[in-house]
Amino acid sequence: MGVSAGDRGAEKGSALVVGAGVGGLATAIGLRRAGWEVAVLERRAEPERYGTAFGIHPTAQTALDRLGLGDALRARAVPYRDAQIRRPDGRVLAALPLERIERKEGRPELLISRPYLMDALHAELIRLGGTEIAYGRAYEASAARGADLLVGADGINSAVRAARFEGGSRPRELGSTAWIGTAGFETGVYGETWGRGRFFGMTPVEPGRTNWYATVPEATTAEELRAAFADWHDPVPRVLADTDPQTWIRYRMRHLHPALPSFTRTAGPGPVALVGDAAHAMTPNLGQGACTALLDAEALTRAVAAHGPGGLPAALRAYDGERRRSAQRVAFGSRTLHRFITVRRPALRDALVGLLPG
Repeated sequence: MGVSAGDRGAEKGSALVVGAGVGGLATAIGLRRAGWEVAVLERRAEPERYGTAFGIHPTAQTALDRLGLGDALRARAVPYRDAQIRRPDGRVLAALPLERIERKEGRPELLISRPYLMDALHAELIRLGGTEIAYGRAYEASAARGADLLVGADGINSAVRAARFEGGSRPRELGSTAWIGTAGFETGVYGETWGRGRFFGMTPVEPGRTNWYATVPEATTAEELRAAFADWHDPVPRVLADTDPQTWIRYRMRHLHPALPSFTRTAGPGPVALVGDAAHAMTPNLGQGACTALLDAEALTRAVAAHGPGGLPAALRAYDGERRRSAQRVAFGSRTLHRFITVRRPALRDALVGLLPG
């Protein structure tokens, strides 16, 4: 379990967390469990309810356990154990390494609906008490006055990063459009299908439903997306035909580049740390965005709880040392995988994938 207020006696600090997504809420929970006073600013007018499924790696499950949220995760999550990489004609090229992950970590990868995880984070923060979440409030530099720590958890377009971190790190487009949705039936066929410059993925998410995602550079409408996969193996066309485009989510794929030299700053108006996409927004290809945000939140709050308000410089150094290189390696790997998957001449790619162990 994470560090609680009783572990540090009566010493408390105060923090302003900007952003009420996965990373921001998890950070607020960790700080409240450590006895800190926490306020959360969120520019959206209401809690997030969009999205489909998150894959939660065993390491991120451990982070949720330490934050007191492991049971809530397991109550609604489903294990991800059987998935393959296929060609558009349905031929299997390789198996995803889910069995090896489970064997190594002692527990399987889990999939959970994004709204369920967000609900669990909100419920835990309410249970802990003492935290105000101000919706419809954009970050302004003056808002952090009086707080011992400012946490930027405000996503790829982070206002905290722009205001407090120097350098040219900013969102960059990859030239691809991503689509995600949920089919109202179980396909029984999971994993990813890689074609020429495009791919389609399916995962379980809960009984009776299937999470799907796709990337096509040139598709901008639902009709174009369906046409791009019309001759692919079953159930890909059926998933797109039988789900309502009004429920689909479409976005331009972006990542943060170049990598930040530090996730923290102690100079200037006061100590500040970045977590999640504000620190290392990545392409979705490895499915690790939520996991890295959870790992960031748990590591930051553990370091802060261990050092206390008077030791924030040391706490932030410890956090940056634990998380920056690891998160940036994942981001680089995800971007590299995106380029590998979306090549226009896939013959060599498919041959290389076919050499992977089953």
